[in-house]
Amino acid sequence: MARPRRTCLPARRTEVDLNRLARKGFVRHGANIGVRGITWTHSYWGEIASGTIGADMSGAKGGWFRIQLGSLDQWITLVSCPRHFGGRQWYFMCPIMNRPVSVLGKPNGATRFCSRQTWSRQVAYQSQFNDATNRAYGGIARIKARLIANLDPDEWDLPPKPKWMRWATYNKYSERYDHYDDNLDRGCVALAAKLLGK
Repeated sequence: MARPRRTCLPARRTEVDLNRLARKGFVRHGANIGVRGITWTHSYWGEIASGTIGADMSGAKGGWFRIQLGSLDQWITLVSCPRHFGGRQWYFMCPIMNRPVSVLGKPNGATRFCSRQTWSRQVAYQSQFNDATNRAYGGIARIKARLIANLDPDEWDLPPKPKWMRWATYNKYSERYDHYDDNLDRGCVALAAKLLGK
């Protein structure tokens, strides 16, 4: 039997995160917000999608969330669970898995928003398709972005320790950088051996 085809997701797919929406003021606990516009953007591709959302979280234990995106008009049940130290935590109910989740996603070509567990074998992130060399380049880029501050990234292989960072943390980054650099060196040696036919 053939394996199902996997769709590659961009780093930021079209998703709704209930906690992020609450932090940004799109939804409010204990209130009905009405209809609000929402846009998903990517740093490289620009606007991915735009639509409207609405939510009613005025009930003590439940409510609803509505998302309209193009021809999609989906209503999602909201539930709240008590926290250990008081208050309540709100969740989406996944329409397929029927379980509380904080984030619902919609990959390209999908007809509705569902939890990550629903899409588990059908979608994957770009990083899951990377080979060892691309993972090493990505790891080096992340470390440099974390350490570089306002320095020129082209001047440094491994930037110096920022003055606010602890030495133990910087040493971890340095070891990880050396690991990625060694992987790149092994990849170059293997490629040279392959090209020379040895």
